[in-house]
Amino acid sequence: MALGAGAVTPLQMATAYSVFANGGYRVDPVLISRVTDSKGHLVNEVLVPALTESRRVLDARNAFVMTSLLQEVTRSGTAARAQTALKRVDVYGKTGTTNDSFDAWFAGWQKTVAAVVWIGYDQPRKLGSRETGGGLALPVWIDYMSSELKGVPESEPPAPPGLVNLGGEWYFSEYAEGGGVTSLGLEDQLPATPQPEEKKGILDLFR
Repeated sequence: MALGAGAVTPLQMATAYSVFANGGYRVDPVLISRVTDSKGHLVNEVLVPALTESRRVLDARNAFVMTSLLQEVTRSGTAARAQTALKRVDVYGKTGTTNDSFDAWFAGWQKTVAAVVWIGYDQPRKLGSRETGGGLALPVWIDYMSSELKGVPESEPPAPPGLVNLGGEWYFSEYAEGGGVTSLGLEDQLPATPQPEEKKGILDLFR
């Protein structure tokens, strides 16, 4: 599952990504939020629950750090067109392309909305050898968000307490300045710091 072997629906993916947009809270989606009669009188309305700690499913610091990482995807990674086209920096997300280009995804959000685009066939088959989430799904997401975010003020989340920024990188305060695990007892077997190739490989995971 961690390698992406499971199958999910776009609605499930949007629900998951909305946790980041909400700062760590889960809000279950509803398909119909409001019903009125022919005269405009309210018949039924689903009220959005308050974001209390009982709905928290992710630590606020984890949500913020992931937001920071996925902002870089829309700034200089596989979804760099997002910030350029939307002319705003408060958009975050991740492209996705399954093996053999059977599925093309883009899942992303802004503080007020999470949206997911999936492109594929009902009966799975290749989209094309060169098709990717960034090439197929991202333009659809940008088109939708350009309308959805029209007139919405740009807003980046503030860092929650317990995080520090050192050299442009976010750290949990208890792990900053050597406060985390410093040794696994393998110093004589492993290089003390990541080699350039290893560091590039790690950073490429977030592009």
